[in-house]
Amino acid sequence: QVQLVESGGGLVQAGGSLRLSCLASGTILSITAMGWYRQAPGKQRDLVAAFTSSGTTNYADSVKGRFTISRDSAKNTVYLQMNSLKPEDTGVYYCDADLVVLLDSGRSRRHYWGQGTQVTVSS
Repeated sequence: QVQLVESGGGLVQAGGSLRLSCLASGTILSITAMGWYRQAPGKQRDLVAAFTSSGTTNYADSVKGRFTISRDSAKNTVYLQMNSLKPEDTGVYYCDADLVVLLDSGRSRRHYWGQGTQVTVSS
């Protein structure tokens, strides 16, 4: 069974840092794209940072210069280093991935979401 497991969320004061991790586990043949989304209370889920299918990175304007996405391909893991955190960064952070996986029926490209990890930044 393929799943994305996030870790690293928590409570931090404004100006602090957190590092999120997302491990993709299961019978994964390749990772097409992988990244992070954020959902604040009462708002839609928005892109924070991601590796695209072309290998480039995308960042939301609000996090450029403060957040860095990185990956360890050998471990099927993506990280999000978040520095200079602000109260408006508060939300549930979800890992998102487009994967080529091996199912009983053969190879298949599927989209997955993690369960989310809470990040709370106090002022």
